[in-house]
Parts: sequence; C-alpha cells; structure tokens
Amino acid sequence: MNLSFPRFVARFLALSGFLLVVGMTLFAQSNLSALDGVWLGTLFAGPQTLRLQVHLQAGVAGSQNCALDSIDQRAFGIVCTQVTMNGDTVSFDVPAVGGGWSGKISKDGKTLTGTWKQGGNALPLAMQRQEIAIEPPKAPAAVFDAAIPAAGVADLKTVLDADLASALKVGALAPETHGGITIGVVQHGVRRIFSYGTAAPDSVFEIGSISKTFTGLILAQMVEQGTVRLDEPVRELLPRGTVAKPASGGEITLLDLSDQHSGLPRLPGNMHPADPRDPYADYNETLLYTFIGQHGVGLAPDAPFGYSNLGVGLLGQALADRAGKPYADLLHQQITGPLKMADTGVALSAGMRAHFIEGHTGDGRPAAAWDLNALAGAGGIRSTAADMLTYLEAQLHSDQLPPGALTGAGKTLPAAIAASHVVHAEAMPGTHIALNWFHNDATGSYWHNGATGGYSSYAVFNPGKDFAVIVLSNTAAGQESFADRLGEHIVHRLEGTPAISLAMEPRP
Repeated sequence: MNLSFPRFVARFLALSGFLLVVGMTLFAQSNLSALDGVWLGTLFAGPQTLRLQVHLQAGVAGSQNCALDSIDQRAFGIVCTQVTMNGDTVSFDVPAVGGGWSGKISKDGKTLTGTWKQGGNALPLAMQRQEIAIEPPKAPAAVFDAAIPAAGVADLKTVLDADLASALKVGALAPETHGGITIGVVQHGVRRIFSYGTAAPDSVFEIGSISKTFTGLILAQMVEQGTVRLDEPVRELLPRGTVAKPASGGEITLLDLSDQHSGLPRLPGNMHPADPRDPYADYNETLLYTFIGQHGVGLAPDAPFGYSNLGVGLLGQALADRAGKPYADLLHQQITGPLKMADTGVALSAGMRAHFIEGHTGDGRPAAAWDLNALAGAGGIRSTAADMLTYLEAQLHSDQLPPGALTGAGKTLPAAIAASHVVHAEAMPGTHIALNWFHNDATGSYWHNGATGGYSSYAVFNPGKDFAVIVLSNTAAGQESFADRLGEHIVHRLEGTPAISLAMEPRP
C-alpha cells in the first residue's frame, strides 16, 4: 500500500477545525447500548503510529452520541455520525475528515476489530474498551508581555512590527509556513490596514464562521422588514412537507438556531464528502432537507448551548427559502450591497479571485478552498480586511451609516444591527450570545472567530471603547488559532494592558 502517513494524518486537523468549538453528533440504528464506553486503538503505517479514541454513549430515541479523538494530534471531540450496529457488525463515519470505521465487536464486548478508511486508503484498526478516557491536555498558562502605554491606531504598526518579530522568523509567519496575515483596525473613526508574511492589504480570505454573524444580521434585517419572526419555527420556512411538526413539546425557532440553543448536532449525519479537501461542497439542499426531515425539529426543554454549524447553516437556508432567492443573493441584498462591500461574497468575483490568497494547513501545506453549498450561512463567506472594517464600523455606529446605505433593504440596517447585538442566552461562563455574536460580559466586546481547511480569522468590536479589529490569516487553526491570539493581543495593545504574547515555539 502506497500511503504517505504524514499527509494522511494531517487531514484530521486540517478538516476538523472548521470552528474552534467541537462537539458530538447523533444518528443511529438498531440496539447500540452494547457500544457504550470509551474505545482506544492505534493506526500503524510503517514506523509511525496514531492513537484514536472513540466515545460512544446511547442517547434518546435510539440515537448514539459519538466523538473521536486523534490523541497524538491533540484534536479532541471530532464528530462521528451514522453509528450502526447490526448483530456484531459495527460502523461509523467521521465526515469532517472524510473517513470512517467498520468492523465487528467481540463476543465478550471488549474489542472492536476492523478497518479505518480515509481518502481511498484503508488501515487495520482494533480498539479496546477502556475504563478511563485519555483526557485532552491542559492548555499551558497564557504568557503575557508587559503592558505599554495604550497604542493609537496610527502607532499600532510600529508596535506590532516588534511584537511579531519572533513569529516572522520561527513561528506562525516564518517563511517556510507561507503564512500571511492581514490586519484591519478602526478606532474613533480612524482606520488602518497592514499585512505581514505572504499577505497583501487587499488579499481575499475565507472568513469561516464569522459568516455566522452575517447570517444573524440577515435574520435581524428580515425581522425588521416583517418577513420573519425570531420566535417563528424554522419548519415554517422550509419547503412544505420537509419536516413534520413535533407531536408534542416545543420546536426549534429561528432564534434557537441563531443563539446556538437548537439542540441540533454540530454536523449533519448524512454528510459524506466526495472530496475530503473540500468537505462541504457537495452537501446540497436536498441532503439538508432529508436530514432535518429524519432528525426532526423538536426542541428539548431548557436546551443548552451547543455550537452547531448545521444549525446556523439551516438558518441561512431557511431565510433564503423565505426570501425566494439563494443565500448569496440574500447576503448581497441585505448587507453587502447597501454597505458597498464589493469584495465580500460567497462566490469569488473576477476581482476577488485575482486577490484570493492561497490557504495552507497548520503544517504549511497548500490547502483547497472550501465551497459551502447548503450550509453557506455557517461559514461560506470570503472577504478582505477593508470590507470587514466597513462591516465592523457599521456594528460600532449603526446610526451613522452613509445615506447611500439607507436605500432599499438598507433602510432597516440601523435597527437590525442594534437588534443583532441584543444578548439572548448564555453561551459559556462570562459569555452570552446575541444573534450569532458572542458577548464578553466583562469587557463589553462582541466577537467571533472562524476557521476552514486553509484559513482562520478573528473579529472583535467594542462599542463602549469605539474600536474594532479584524485579523485574517491564510493558515488553518491547529492546536490553537494564531489569528485569535493576535486579535486579542491587538486589543490589549489598544487598551494599554498586558498583552497575550505572540512569541511562539520554533516550528518543527
């Protein structure tokens, strides 16, 4: 078997990092309780090995919660779906990496013996039931650089030139990484854009899950325009007959999808990418409607926060269905057209394509662009730092939009932007969520990040302190996101507080 093991295993991180929050999903057949537990095995390819750990737990209505850990790559909680058990035959899929496992469970219920398949390759993989799971390593304590006097926008590049010196030599932006970063900052109406590494000020990047905030604003726009309601069941926006009304109890609303309390899995269980390098491209409306029809739209009482690409992707498609136009056209009508964001969209225009920077995996290899289909509302937008600053300035001062933005659908933008900032639920301790914007309760900042197979991003704005920052990177997030770290660092420099350090360990 001709198998390049480093390329093979790197796909776990490259394709599992679409959003930095991971979780478990469900879909199942038959009686699966015999699989409950933690299973550990090792893939062998020549002299190299990779430990995989699978968590299985029976859920409600015959479902099965399933997550896979790639321990040696420190990738934990990768969603696995389509868990089946017929007799002693067992199988499950891992859509995010385009892989899956199938085999048999031993008579004593202690061993799973079978084959891992991924990208046309197959390797034997036996897994043993474990008493205790291997836990994710604890993140090292953050290191902070000493505070300096608060930097104004005009002086920020000089500060960052010094702060990024190490990363440009041996870290995330070292020459061998092909990494590039474009940064946009606006403070009190003064904006600056600058770039490092292989990026240019006008480079076009995939923004990943920052796209979710656009979907949240489209929702707010359509509420202001009277075409949808926040408490409207998503079922009512989908094509007639897509999914049945729950026999009893609550059902998922548009707000539940936007504030990530829908109870939907992170990814749909019927996602089987033909090309693992571009895993969302062939997931179309038909597949989405089929999954929702089978899964249902019942809402558990007091459903907790659960980050779901599926949920926000469904929201984007549902809004497009109600508007009677594709999501990309709806995005232009409601946001990018009024704000004159000519270099922002789902598809690349000729002008955008000329400046589209090549993406890279966390280990510096070229990565394919991701083309999101039915789930575009969850992460399918591309943009530039200049356009993203326009978007963030609108968040800061929705009452000061230029007159040209206040025509057509843009008439409702000021009210819709304000409505999109209203927090609706808790996301995690110290953080609430508005219409897809996370709100830091301590600082008053709103933020979101994003990651695809070859790009990562971070956006933050603070209305009280009147600043916003966008960081766009052509490198996927690995064990952590350098774009996140850099964005937080810039905020600290603007505020004159100790700044999370950008010094990185030398790349292997």
